[in-house]
This record gives sequence, structure tokens and C-alpha cells, in this order.
Amino acid sequence: MYENDIYSNSDNGSYTTYQTDPNRNPGTDFVMVPDPGKKGKKKKGGFRKVLFSMSLGLVFGLFAGAGFYVVQLGVDRIAGEDAAEVSTEDAAKPGLPDSIGESWLNNINNITYVNTDISNVVEDVMPAMVSIVNNYTQTGTTFWGQPYSQQGASSGSGIIVAENENELLIVSNNHVVQGMDTLEVTFIDGSVAQAHIKGTDSDMDLAVIAVSMEDLSQETKNAITIATMGDSDDLKLGTPVIAIGNALGYGQSVTSGIISALNREMTLDDGSVGTFIQTDTAINPGNSGGALLNINGEVIGINSNKIASSQVEGMGYAIPISSASPIIADLLERQTRTEKVPDGEAGYMGITMQDVTDQIAQTLGIPEGVYVYDVTEGSAAEQAGIQRGDVIVKFDGQRVSTRVELKQLVGYYKAGETATVTVKRFVDGQYEDVELEVTLGSQPTE
Repeated sequence: MYENDIYSNSDNGSYTTYQTDPNRNPGTDFVMVPDPGKKGKKKKGGFRKVLFSMSLGLVFGLFAGAGFYVVQLGVDRIAGEDAAEVSTEDAAKPGLPDSIGESWLNNINNITYVNTDISNVVEDVMPAMVSIVNNYTQTGTTFWGQPYSQQGASSGSGIIVAENENELLIVSNNHVVQGMDTLEVTFIDGSVAQAHIKGTDSDMDLAVIAVSMEDLSQETKNAITIATMGDSDDLKLGTPVIAIGNALGYGQSVTSGIISALNREMTLDDGSVGTFIQTDTAINPGNSGGALLNINGEVIGINSNKIASSQVEGMGYAIPISSASPIIADLLERQTRTEKVPDGEAGYMGITMQDVTDQIAQTLGIPEGVYVYDVTEGSAAEQAGIQRGDVIVKFDGQRVSTRVELKQLVGYYKAGETATVTVKRFVDGQYEDVELEVTLGSQPTE
């Protein structure tokens, strides 16, 4: 670059020419001065750039303001509802320019807020939940072959489903009440009452028990409610659910999760196969018979069992309420048997029995139940068609596995009453279920 160099720049065809200052001090930078011999318009590019930047800032501010306004609308809507969807139609509010609001919101399908606070639902449904304690007698033989019996207790749960003038009716699992000597039900207010079996269905693992209304105080009657039944046929994978039950016998507890699978077939301990709802909701011992609820507080399943293994986590199962409801409705119509019939009036089948223990079943391939060792000639059992070698597994719909259980059940029936007896009978190389109607006779006198 030399002292007499002339520099020029153009702007829209006009020119402004500069040259180096001949009067500058030696050793200093060049100082550009206008060339008096060259005239033209001054450059306007810098001003226009500033103007353009200011325009961009205004546009950005306008869009940002619109965005904050729409987000605020969504927050206000969420704050007033547990779960809400904001659509383009709902969010086009006065004050937001249509040209901005519509173009911005057209890129949004919906905004969904999931509320994880289930305390209100639990508060509403808890009065319909009960804890159940089954007091039973366990029998067996010692290592030396001596018979023994000892008292035991197990915990479960139940759901209040109906009431009438005389009874409060509770649904639970059959295995919760099976083999009971007495049943104790604890309500939300902490009061305890005795319950009696109204009816059971071992195939579906369902039971209905009844508490006399006379055994309930007015305070308890005011505290409890009847559960609302839902529809398990409409369930979808991922649907949020809540489980309530007497986990480990400590009292009612609440867990939550989602529907993991539907129509899941599981083989139970007795060999039967059931179809269940699978959930990752924690279901522990004592939860059996309790409620699986949707987020509306409706019963959509009855918790029944859980895979217990160190390798399994989050796999609980419940009986779908849509499948259980017809059976529950039938059990509600059964006669509640609250007291055993006096010895002189009690029914009698006329069979000699032997328990089929788990060891015998595995060794001889005989189903677990009550083995018919002999049938008295002319007895009610013979007239009904019960044969030697049959294995009685149910009496009037209630599963039996020992002689003691069968005698306890028959003790609630008078002579002349009819009951359905289900036996396993060996036919063509395999055991088949046979149902027989037995009209009980009178116990013979010595």
C-alpha cells in the first residue's frame, strides 16, 4: 500500500473516493481523506443493516411473546384439572393473533399432563376395602406317624360389593377363606367382625363372605362404602392401575403401576389354569382378594396371586372383573351358613375317607383331595353315584383337600338337603371331573 494510492467503494452505482493524507506523520498508519477531485454519495449500507437487525428482533420478540402466552394457557388449564389436553381449537384464545396462534399451534397435536397423585382416588375407595384373617386348624402326622393338629392364621383382603337388610357382602379369593375355622374382617374404622362363607368358586378362586349387619355399629356403617365395579374388557396395555390390600397382614396398603399384559394364562398350584390381568403393581402375600382399580376408582380386577421367585420382579396377577362378575352374582344368591347343624340333624354321605397328600399324589399319580376308600351300601353317596376310588375335590362348589375340611362343610347341611359333589374319577387311563347331586341322609345311630 503506497501513499498516493486511491481507494474507492461503490453503493448503488455512486462512488466516494479516498486517498492517503500527504500530511500524515511519517511512521503512522495511513489516514484516509476524501479526494476532492472525486465526489459521490455517502454509503448507506451500515444504516440498513442496523434497521434490518432491529426488524428481526421485533419479529423474534413477537413470536416469543406468543409462545409464552400459549404455554401459560396450557399451565392454567393443567392447574385446574388432573389431566388435560390442549388442542389447537381450545388454545386459540382472544388476544393471540390468529395468524400467529394458528400457525404455531398447528405444529402441536396435543399437550398431555399425567397426574401421579392418586391420594383422592384412594381416599374415596378405601372405605370399601377390608382386611381378612383366616383362623384355621392344621392337621397332619408326625415323623413317627402320630396325628397332630395346630392352630394357624393367614391374612388376606376383601372388597365390599353389596349389602341387604341382614348382611354386608364381601368378595375375596377362595384360597383366602379356604379351610377356615373362623373369619375376622377389619373395616376402615378399625372395628372387627366375624364373617361366614356365603359361597365359593374354586375354579375362579372366588369367594363371597357375609357379615351380619347386627354385628356392625352405626359408626362402622357410616364409615364404609360399597365399591364401584368397572369394565376390564376395555383395558389397554400401559393403563395406570392401583392395588389396595392387606399386604403381609400389616393392614391396608396402596401400590400403583400399569397394565403389563391382558388375558395372561397361568397354571395355579392346584393344576388349574386361569386367565389373568398382569400388572407391575406390587402384589404381595396378603393382597389376595383385594382390589385392582383404575384411576377412576373402579374395581377392574381382584388380586389373586403373584409369581414368587428371586428371578421375578413386578409380575402380579388379578382376576378380570368382567369374568368374575357373573360368578360373584351367583355366589351372592347362595344361602349363608353361619352355624353348624346339631349332630342329630346333620347330613351324612356314608363314605370312608382318606387324605391324598402331596406325597401320595406324586408317588401314585392320584389327584390331591379326599380319596373314597369305601361307600356304605344304601347310603346317600351310593345313591348319588359316588364310587370307591373317586377323589372328592369339591363340596357344593367349595374346594376340599382333607377329610377335616369335608366334615366341616357337611356339618353345615341338614339331612335332606342337596349339594353338588365334584369328584375326580379314573376313566380310560386318566382322571376326569364328574359332578354328582347328593341328597344327604341322616347319620346312623349306634
